[in-house]
Amino acid sequence: MNAELDLALERRIGKRSAAVIEKHLGITSVEGLLNYYPRRYMSRGELTPIAELPLDEDVTLIARVLSSSTRQMQARRGTITDVIVSDDDGKQGLRLVGGRDYTGKVPGTLKISFFNGFKAKNELLQGRRALFSGRVTSFKGKLGLTNPDFQLLDEDPFSDAGQDPEKLAAMPIPVYPATAKLPSWKIQKVIATLLETSDLGSLPDPVPQEVAAREGFLPVADAYRLIHAPETAADWKRARDRLRYQEALVLQSALARRRAQLAAEEATARRPVNEGILSAFDQNLPFTLTAGQAAVGKTLATELAQDAPMNRLLQGEVGSGKTVVALRAMLQVVDAGGQAALLAPTEVLAAQHYDSIRRTLGPLSSDGLLGGLAGGGSSVQVTLLTGSMPTAARKQALLDAASGTAGIIIGTHALLSDNVSFYDLGLIVVDEQHRFGVEQRDALRAKARKPPHLLVMTATPIPRTVAMTVFGDLETSTLNELPKGRAPISTHLVGLAENPAWAARIWARAREEIDAGHQVYVVCPKIGTDDDGDFSPGEAAPPGVEAEEGRELASVTGVVDYLLAEPSLAGVALAPLHGRQDPELKTDTMAGFTANRIKLLVSTTVIEVGVDVHNATLMVILDADRFGISQLHQLRGRVGRGGLPGTCLLVTALEPGHPSRRRLEAVAATTDGFVLSQEDLKLRREGDILGASQSGGRSTLKLLRVLDHEDVIARAREDAQAIVGRDPLLSGHPELADAIEKYLNPEKEAFLERG
Repeated sequence: MNAELDLALERRIGKRSAAVIEKHLGITSVEGLLNYYPRRYMSRGELTPIAELPLDEDVTLIARVLSSSTRQMQARRGTITDVIVSDDDGKQGLRLVGGRDYTGKVPGTLKISFFNGFKAKNELLQGRRALFSGRVTSFKGKLGLTNPDFQLLDEDPFSDAGQDPEKLAAMPIPVYPATAKLPSWKIQKVIATLLETSDLGSLPDPVPQEVAAREGFLPVADAYRLIHAPETAADWKRARDRLRYQEALVLQSALARRRAQLAAEEATARRPVNEGILSAFDQNLPFTLTAGQAAVGKTLATELAQDAPMNRLLQGEVGSGKTVVALRAMLQVVDAGGQAALLAPTEVLAAQHYDSIRRTLGPLSSDGLLGGLAGGGSSVQVTLLTGSMPTAARKQALLDAASGTAGIIIGTHALLSDNVSFYDLGLIVVDEQHRFGVEQRDALRAKARKPPHLLVMTATPIPRTVAMTVFGDLETSTLNELPKGRAPISTHLVGLAENPAWAARIWARAREEIDAGHQVYVVCPKIGTDDDGDFSPGEAAPPGVEAEEGRELASVTGVVDYLLAEPSLAGVALAPLHGRQDPELKTDTMAGFTANRIKLLVSTTVIEVGVDVHNATLMVILDADRFGISQLHQLRGRVGRGGLPGTCLLVTALEPGHPSRRRLEAVAATTDGFVLSQEDLKLRREGDILGASQSGGRSTLKLLRVLDHEDVIARAREDAQAIVGRDPLLSGHPELADAIEKYLNPEKEAFLERG
């Protein structure tokens, strides 16, 4: 631990300033404030394009005063000073702002109002250039600021009295993530004090000397000084590059160390058995495995046969056949005398897996003793364990798992309960990993005699940089091709704002599918008409999806009532499905839909993953703009699964050009999940992807951006693997080991649990 970094802020900047920083930024240590980096930099010669200011956001901008006037308020005592500012610098020709060309753009103006603004009245005179910080509002269609903080740039409060004017004019202005009560320049002033009073020379350097020399990095103390107080643009760029790589190296070293720790554990080898259940299963398969399924299966078989635990991520498109690959791995473990547990995020998905696996196994699934554990058996018992099961059934499931009667145990979070034990847990399969965290994985791992093998599955394709950054403790396999018989899905954006007549056509189209002997899904963003868009209990709207006041969203209960009275659907058997229903009712409803007794299912996103009804050919997603790209891609994967072409209608009432329609256009344009995952990452806040607080919006990463800095992440990953390979405990790299602990705490849970 480093005494300087761990020092309380008040020891360096004073009690009053430290209290303000803690109140508004939640930072209490020297290290925390040093790592509070500027969001961007501006020069004093730069004027902010007013037309590009974001509405309802806190901004910091530079503008020139055009005019100022003061008037008496009518409703109460006092005055209002209205200052009109402009982004026109009065120069002709080329204008570059932030590297972008604004040549020929019409100058923008902004009205700034100050209530009883005596300081503004006296200082914001015509021609003055100033820095303003406040929240952008709109009145009668025009942008404005009310009572913002401001600082004249002609009289810089941070410069020395003898500062060279030309040097001062070229000096970048750091702009920090600010709050309404704490503007950027006040943060800058506090950090300037910190830089003056701190012993930066004693700061530890997590980057090994040979790496720093190879990269030509600044010393760590210089990097902190120049990122907060640069004299030129080149200063902060060099500092940023150094600190960004440092962040990538610390993160990748943490993941490499975890991977090394897992590899050093001793697992029970689960070697293939001749003439076992897996062999019988392969012989009875009614289809041929794809080349990808066969290749990944071979990899899994080899790793399961090792005495070091397998830790692998299996990703693939919706419907690429991941479950069959996982089932074959589970059967290899059962043949070798172990048990396999499949952890699913919802009871609907767990029940679907249970039914699907038993159906796929056919006569190889039995209700008797487990053949694998008994030795030489020819069948396996599959058991379901969920939190809502009747007491008697739950007790029997617990007994079957503990005694070894059950070879494959499928369940929800109920599998993590303290009262759940296993006879010999050899393999854990986690479905839809983004719904679970490392701690939940480890809670299940702890129930095994020896560290079990681990297979993590996701149907949400992951960009390479995200896989390196978020799943760095797992090796990755990918299924790219779809099995034969999987029909293409056509996706259409149905814009009701410009085509209101299409609303009736939606239900006529649904009737056509039903009359052809097929089935239809209708997906709604909320359950009841009184809900505030709650997608299902405990589940918030997808990241990047903003609520809109005064807009009535489609609900399961409301749509069911509407469709029961819809003439085009007269006589059609339909039913609702959502997370608040009794578990037995949910099970019966899904069974009725699977058996084709129910023709139209009105549901929330509980059918997003795992639901496999081959006869369903049409999906209607109402208020589709209320879902994220990943959700939309997952949802439409529920149709076209039985060799019949699938159709997905993305219905929205938003006007053309609305930002939220961009997601729908992206999904309608391609069925390539990897292309969509890149688009998803661009549109969503990075913190959501990387597992920071779903509601907080601040990413665990500070200078690193996974889409923009793939080269940095890749280099840091190679360095981290080399360092940890030579020194698994990092005993020769104490600065790096300390940085890992600091970086992952207190945000370890938020980062590692990945949403």
